[in-house]
Amino acid sequence: MACVYSALILQDDEIAITPEKISTILKAANVDVESYWPGLFARCLESVDVKQLITNVGTASAAPAAAAAPAAAADAGGDKKVSKKEEKKEESDEDDDDMGFGLFD
Repeated sequence: MACVYSALILQDDEIAITPEKISTILKAANVDVESYWPGLFARCLESVDVKQLITNVGTASAAPAAAAAPAAAADAGGDKKVSKKEEKKEESDEDDDDMGFGLFD
């Protein structure tokens, strides 16, 4: 976690993320990590635009939800079918929960 914060500090100051600079920040903060972590983080981030990565965190997960919306709208006409399917799911979930023993038996 300390290497992540170090990389974010370097990115915020618009300084190149290198193993030496990550190590310097970690030493200044009195954080001990294995010697391979700064190099590993620097190599992983050398081909990544960290600023763009941070600003686009939520955009990747929004795309599948947006694609599911038209499918849900298409099913809006068949509410009876959906409710029967939901009832069957609920019944099957209840059956899975009761296995003949309880937590406090």
